Amino acid sequence: MKGPTKGAWLVSILRRHNVNVLGQGDVDMIFAHGYGCDQNMWRHLTGAFEDRYRVILYDLAGCGGSDLSAYDRKKYGTLEGHARDVLDILDAVGRGPAVFVGHSVSAMIGLLAGIAAPERFREHVMVGPSPCYINDGDYIGGFTRADIESLLDTLDSNYLGWASAMAPTIMGAPDRPELGEELTNSFCRTDPEIAKHFARVTFLSDNRADLPRFAARALILQCSDDLIAPRSVGVYLHRALPGSTLRIVDNIGHCPHLSAPTPVVDAMREFLLA
Repeated sequence: MKGPTKGAWLVSILRRHNVNVLGQGDVDMIFAHGYGCDQNMWRHLTGAFEDRYRVILYDLAGCGGSDLSAYDRKKYGTLEGHARDVLDILDAVGRGPAVFVGHSVSAMIGLLAGIAAPERFREHVMVGPSPCYINDGDYIGGFTRADIESLLDTLDSNYLGWASAMAPTIMGAPDRPELGEELTNSFCRTDPEIAKHFARVTFLSDNRADLPRFAARALILQCSDDLIAPRSVGVYLHRALPGSTLRIVDNIGHCPHLSAPTPVVDAMREFLLA
């Protein structure tokens, strides 16, 4: 891709995902937020890494400040569509193999991107990851199929009511109600039709069969009490990924990067310096 064509493509990628680059480091570190969130959710972590890393922030398609008109239901009917976006962003602004930091569903988006192009990544940090949310035999994902179908039905019929009820529960942090309010507001700002579609893609995804194809070093950060991704999921992932390190963060809720950023930063630093 050369000349004006490359320039137009670059501008398109940057606008489509509201890409922002911070820091002066030699190594790229790209952050991908979870469902119903945006890049602002990483604000307590990025400052700890800007001195040593070149921090890349972006909004997933259909979220935050992304270009909502570019949301393609067919492309984003699976997580692979979002994984291709990660590689596009790195093609546009990356300078070498990156550290990928993904929260919740974005941990699996990063895993898929890492399988597709392993040379583009140095390490992965998975915050509250889950390869499958639905219990299946000996696998405990945290929800029955009926639980997920009920959740999605409620979301379809009354998205704003669902968001207001679920966001504080997902956040946890009972001593920090303002964080639950922040997540509620973030959910409610998301386009309801896109949110409903992405919820089905997220909560019905099953990436367990992809795990054997992932060989990168990975840090799995699991909370001690997490409704969305229970500790059993972290243990399962750790066993399935030979190059992984599992750290349990003492935290109630699914968003330790907001409610317990110090132990998250400490665990990341220790892992990345190992």
